[in-house]
Amino acid sequence: MNYNIIGIQQKIADARKKLLAHDLYQNLNTIEDLRIFMEYHVYAVWDFMVLLKALQVRLTSTSEAWTPSKSPLARRLINEIVFCEESDIDINGEPASHYEMYIAAMKQAGANTKPITTFVEYLQNGYTYKSMIKYNVGEVNDAIKDFLRTTFEIVKNDKDHEIAAAFTFGREDLIPDLFTQIVKDLNAKIPGKLDAFIYYLDRHIEVDADEHGPMANKMIAELCGNDESKWREAEKASQLALQARLKLWYAINAAILKASSKQLA
Repeated sequence: MNYNIIGIQQKIADARKKLLAHDLYQNLNTIEDLRIFMEYHVYAVWDFMVLLKALQVRLTSTSEAWTPSKSPLARRLINEIVFCEESDIDINGEPASHYEMYIAAMKQAGANTKPITTFVEYLQNGYTYKSMIKYNVGEVNDAIKDFLRTTFEIVKNDKDHEIAAAFTFGREDLIPDLFTQIVKDLNAKIPGKLDAFIYYLDRHIEVDADEHGPMANKMIAELCGNDESKWREAEKASQLALQARLKLWYAINAAILKASSKQLA
């Protein structure tokens, strides 16, 4: 293991601990609670794809007139990750991105997909990433907007190692095993509502832990090399991404508690 990677992991350990042990998980008691979680978290799933594709654009040749990119190792690593995340196999054995799997899981669970699908449709219809984030064309709430803005700023800064650090330490492997068990327990009470979500979680955890995590670490090591300033910038980007995720988690928890209090009133 690269000592600089270990150093970043030590610096972000406290923030990771807060995320993995967040009160949010104790409040996921009903399918209604989980639907609220999914309606927020789906933006993090989309945001993950933004970081992934930003890296692919920068580390590979995507123009019609192909030329070899600077780092063959980084090129191979990001292409392997993209292949799985963008073209995996869903619960029905069909090709799908992990974002599309998540949308299917939301629909099965009865969660509202209209806000996120409208957001993506704006992009498909020509609205820029900048207009979506800076001017909130998609009309997302403030908590989601702030979360997305963090990634936008990191990508806009246009430094490969910072994007890779946010991708690796701020987005991967941040949902504890406890969460999967909570979902499975809920599914036992309402069979057939969460099968697709459980499949998504199991698949995502499998590829992150066994494949993409180690690949992403190698990619950061390749991009930072022996440049201490790059390692410092990578650490800062990791911290920013984790703090953004933590704020989003607090917002989701508040939304669940608010909805629960209304039901009790």
